Amino acid sequence: MEVHPDVYVLTSDGLVPGRGHLDVVRAAIEGGATMLQLRAPDLPDPVLQVTARAFAELCRTAGIPGIVNDRIDVAISSGATGVHLGQEDGPHGARRMLGSERILGISVSDVAQAREAEDFDADYLGVVVWSTGTKPQAKPVGVAGLRAIAAATKLPVVGIGGIDATNAGEVLGAGAAGIAVVSSVGAAYDPVAATRSLVRVVAARSGGGASRPDGAGPAPSGEQART
Repeated sequence: MEVHPDVYVLTSDGLVPGRGHLDVVRAAIEGGATMLQLRAPDLPDPVLQVTARAFAELCRTAGIPGIVNDRIDVAISSGATGVHLGQEDGPHGARRMLGSERILGISVSDVAQAREAEDFDADYLGVVVWSTGTKPQAKPVGVAGLRAIAAATKLPVVGIGGIDATNAGEVLGAGAAGIAVVSSVGAAYDPVAATRSLVRVVAARSGGGASRPDGAGPAPSGEQART
């Protein structure tokens, strides 16, 4: 499956009481997300395995890529579309383990890492733009750093970190192929509407719509998100 990172929603648990990972997945799909990632460091392995299988099935039914964070083994066993790895997760051997059919995303923070990720046969890059409470240890590079990385690589670059509907256009304008979010959907009062707001931003920047691999196109307008 091809990478469609226009509106890339990462799951969360507990940002809103009673709203779990799969609840975020369902809302993001309904809102028009083009790619999803199961980011669940809070889950013990047995629960993660069950959740990952349900996640993969929801994404498969929706016809959009479903990526597992960090865990190549879980991505493979669950039938997910691929995996996203940080620099600390050993991305150099990932393609051999994943095979050629699954998607490999790698987080980078400079041009050298971006070029190395190309050598690792990555399909897309994740770049932290602004600091974020959901991953305080991440190294933000700012809009200038994002622009430099996007200009130096042939791979799609996805901006993440502190992004919402108010600043997503700035990230796309710096050369990002898409925007990735956690709390602006997972913590939103209405996560479906929050996703739709992001889809509209991407549609406005591209002059068309966020490209869903299932052919659904951009999500309908609807009420504004409260994030």
